[in-house]
Amino acid sequence: MRLHILGICGTFMGGVAALARELGLDVEGSDANVYPPMSTQLQALGIELMQGYAVEHLQPSPDRVVVGNAMVRGNPSVEYMLDAQLRYVSGPQWLGETVLDGREVLAVAGTHGKTTTTSLLAHLLESAGLAPGFLIGGVPGNFGMSARLGAGRHFVIEADEYDTAFFDKRSKFVHYRPRIAILNNLEYDHADIFPDVAAIQRQFHHLVRTVPGNGRLIVNADDPYLAQVLAMGCWTPVETFGIGSGDWQATLIHSDGSAFVVHRHGELIGEVRWSLLGRHSVMNALAALAAAAAAGADPRALLAAFGTFESVKRRMELVGEVNGVRVFDDFAHHPTAIATTLAGLRASVGKARILVALEPRSNSMRQGAHADALAPSMIDADAVVFLQRPELPWDASRVTGALGGRGRTVPSVEALIDTLCRQAQPGDQVVFMSNGGFEAAPRRFVERLRGH
Repeated sequence: MRLHILGICGTFMGGVAALARELGLDVEGSDANVYPPMSTQLQALGIELMQGYAVEHLQPSPDRVVVGNAMVRGNPSVEYMLDAQLRYVSGPQWLGETVLDGREVLAVAGTHGKTTTTSLLAHLLESAGLAPGFLIGGVPGNFGMSARLGAGRHFVIEADEYDTAFFDKRSKFVHYRPRIAILNNLEYDHADIFPDVAAIQRQFHHLVRTVPGNGRLIVNADDPYLAQVLAMGCWTPVETFGIGSGDWQATLIHSDGSAFVVHRHGELIGEVRWSLLGRHSVMNALAALAAAAAAGADPRALLAAFGTFESVKRRMELVGEVNGVRVFDDFAHHPTAIATTLAGLRASVGKARILVALEPRSNSMRQGAHADALAPSMIDADAVVFLQRPELPWDASRVTGALGGRGRTVPSVEALIDTLCRQAQPGDQVVFMSNGGFEAAPRRFVERLRGH
């Protein structure tokens, strides 16, 4: 069978392509932006990549077209696919029917922390000898790949609430039919497709409806929006987690989250020491541990595996250290994620200066949906350089003006790097925050520092 994947270089669709190839299918694909690292990963698997969406890419007709959710009506390949009546399916539906059917699926949902928690859960199951399959929206350090079929019956998947395809506006996660589902947190996001929090809650409740009665829901004990979701109806046993609350509880040993004690239903499980920082990381750890236990693993035996966990690329990834200046690359897309990440760093570095370079890259950020929350989210930053490209439709001075002299805007990445080079001093922590490519700004900044 020959599959053609539209939008193949996206993280999710690239994972779908890798799984299809591992199944022995003939896989090819096209994308507007064919570039490393995804392009090199896919080409190494023997997958032909085509630049752009020319209709010739679909000639002769493939057996099935797998459509990524970035595809829209008016796209030449989409229009040809429909006119020629080619057989097509969304990526999540193909995954659910072809890969997940018959597996014990563990799905990780939430506004924040999905990629890290999914990677950690896969690592815990791997350490338990369960050899899980997985599909992750990033490259986990312990595996070096974003997707694999796995040798065991378990499959761990990052369960995104974004819509499925131009012809299926349900959230991706309704296609996964998990037996165990983590509901990590819920906040307003994706302003381009959701009008309000209630719309997102309805999608989360669709997910809850698919989890069987002999499964398990692992739910943030302190999230009021998730409590409202469960109040809509719940037919599955629920275990909650939290720092000082819930069935699975953490007590911090170090305020930066690098060490903590875990209890379950009041019974001591043990102590975790690892390299990640922040209360949000502790919450991710509790969720992953609870889900692994629900899958049959011994939670006490898993604690040592936290110490060998290698975080996902671009999650507070240390890019380099030059003359005492440490430079991090962080995949930030929401004020809450920004605030918790910086709070964890502050607890770790004490009074050292924290400089933030911020690119408003997500659809919600670009639309200004989070503008009023951005300045408060950066309370732990000593200085903020905000990238305000000319096409940004709102005035970023409403953010920098609220920072009390700690913020300034720049029109380009080059100007941003120049500004940071003038400001950076030995001992500083410089954090680049964006959920886009940021024109490779973190690494360019490191190279500039080395040049100086």
